[in-house]
Amino acid sequence: MRYFVNASSSSKNNASIAIKHTEIVFGTTPESQDTLANPAELFLGSFAACILKNVERFSTLMKFEYSNAEIRVSATRLEKPPRMDGIKYELIVYSTDNNLNMELLKKNIENFGTIFNTVKSSCTITGAVKKLTV
Repeated sequence: MRYFVNASSSSKNNASIAIKHTEIVFGTTPESQDTLANPAELFLGSFAACILKNVERFSTLMKFEYSNAEIRVSATRLEKPPRMDGIKYELIVYSTDNNLNMELLKKNIENFGTIFNTVKSSCTITGAVKKLTV
């Protein structure tokens, strides 16, 4: 499987990424740092999206129902050389299904996520997966 994106920017302006029918605008200037996502935040967003996609994927494979899922991701930026490290996540799955095995879900997410595996090869990841019934 191969993936493709197109991105562009102009001098002293913001940039965008085109992915299929989606356009993501992101900040590259000091003026946009408080209003638009920066590349580090897009990176963490991709990590979060990978986990949420796998919740959906494994709900079918593990045969459980859920109403929604939320994830919070944080990371530390190291300075020399500049890189992300110490990524932490908390995944909350809202479900009343007794078939939901949280330990197995966490194991599957951490073993079979494309972005997750790419990231864990270069930095430390710690996470928690919780089930809430509503």
